Amino acid sequence: MSRMIRVLLAEDQSMVREALAALLGLEPDIEVVAQVARGDEVVEAARAQEVDVALLDIEMPGMTGIEAAAALSTELPALKVVVLTTFGRPGYLRRAMESGADAFLVKDAPAAQLAAAVRQVLDGERVIDPGLAAAALANGANPLTDREREVLRIAADGSTNAEVAAELRLSQGTVRNYLSTAIQKVAARNRAEAVRIAREKGWL
Repeated sequence: MSRMIRVLLAEDQSMVREALAALLGLEPDIEVVAQVARGDEVVEAARAQEVDVALLDIEMPGMTGIEAAAALSTELPALKVVVLTTFGRPGYLRRAMESGADAFLVKDAPAAQLAAAVRQVLDGERVIDPGLAAAALANGANPLTDREREVLRIAADGSTNAEVAAELRLSQGTVRNYLSTAIQKVAARNRAEAVRIAREKGWL
């Protein structure tokens, strides 16, 4: 590389973020120039520091890594995005790629693999953890529509149909219909089981 690769790290757990920064800092051609702990700070930090690659954790406050990836692809389309996850959920992979991510890796991958992925995405390649790729193919596509997923996600914290309806500005009958359809699609017996299945698959 003729110049340093400027990297943004977005990870809400400070110990994990600092460990990743330290490992990447050992690479002769990679420099971590920005670190954030919230998904909704990613775009601003990436723009301010003129980064080449953003490493995004999936689970973050403010905005998920998948949502941040989508925002970056809109706001800074030239920037490359690597999504990292602790959870090898196949649905996450599909959603990450649909959001514009260039790579999808599990956090316990070797540091050398992560550094290699940073270089590969800059060269225009896509990098996907092979185990997750196989699992995603085996599980198939997410059966839930965006609206069904949204209703299920809000209902997941124990919100009543009335509260979900108020938040989404829908009628309670419409919310009931969305929940009923979502429960059927994931082959669950009730709302709680539908939430659990959808989370395990990475569909929420």
